[in-house]
Amino acid sequence: MPDSRSRSRFIAHTALFLALGVLLPIGFHYVSPAGLPLGRVLLPMHLPVLLAGFISGPASGIVVGLLAPGLSHLLTGLPPTYAVAPMTLELAMYGLVAGITYQRLHLNIYLSLIIAMVLGRILFGLGLFVLGLLIHLDYTAAAYFSGGSALISGLPGIVMQLVLIPVIVAAINRKRGGR
Repeated sequence: MPDSRSRSRFIAHTALFLALGVLLPIGFHYVSPAGLPLGRVLLPMHLPVLLAGFISGPASGIVVGLLAPGLSHLLTGLPPTYAVAPMTLELAMYGLVAGITYQRLHLNIYLSLIIAMVLGRILFGLGLFVLGLLIHLDYTAAAYFSGGSALISGLPGIVMQLVLIPVIVAAINRKRGGR
């Protein structure tokens, strides 16, 4: 059983990443030029979820991934209603896989990041597919995996994640005296 100090640290870090998961998208949407959906392009909610997994572990990553999309939607209306459930699956997978592959399996951060992003994106598409079977969606899994989809529009965000996350995690690890 973890001691109270490590439980407190877990709660504080998870709360910080969850707050960032709600606040970063607000900031990106606030500075977006009219008509340019910076949130869909730069994927700001993904950063804190992945960082939670890498820095605080899979439990923190999954909690942040499960809660951030719903809280953000309740407070701001974004992500859109149809995307909340699939995005929750995607982000929870990001946080879980990032934490397991990096902290427990000790894989290279880039490999961990790519595995988390691929599995999360697949789960998002599967979530859209299931929702499409249950209710009529204008945005389907087929559209998601096609050329004009969020997969393609999110490429700048994916590149940003591949650049920023390893730098941030390395800086924090140096500060902690770890990996």
